[in-house]
Amino acid sequence: MDYIQTMRKMIGKESLLTVGCGVIITNEDKILLQHRTDEDNWCIPGGVMELGETFEETAKRETYEETGLHVEGLKLFGLYSGEACFVTYPNGDQVYSVQVIFQTENYLGELKQGGTESKAHRFFGKDELPTNLNPRQKAFIRDWADEKKVPISDNGNTYN
Repeated sequence: MDYIQTMRKMIGKESLLTVGCGVIITNEDKILLQHRTDEDNWCIPGGVMELGETFEETAKRETYEETGLHVEGLKLFGLYSGEACFVTYPNGDQVYSVQVIFQTENYLGELKQGGTESKAHRFFGKDELPTNLNPRQKAFIRDWADEKKVPISDNGNTYN
């Protein structure tokens, strides 16, 4: 049984703090986004950290699971937290997530389309981003598109 399921048995649908790790994968100044099946929106590959993993291990594992790509040379893009990272899922589960976001241009493998989590993957230019971005990821996708250097962000405050 995974960590989230174990915690849910203990606290029910109450707010849970999780750590999410994602990767902004770029190619020729375009960002790779995946079209999620569960929320019908676009986001970067990533997911929830498992017990004992490092941030980087989580980002690499989730990216491979969702895209079929192996990523290397990850650089910290930014840390995101606060109200914008809160969600109540359709089943009533509540989550506050701390988001550790990496960026890389280094990837290998064949990009898989479809699957249980994603309808499709596609590279988008900064001026052609879809309007239905995942609301919890919109901040860092927009920061990438606006070329903001945001090593750490907390409700609009930047720490260097």
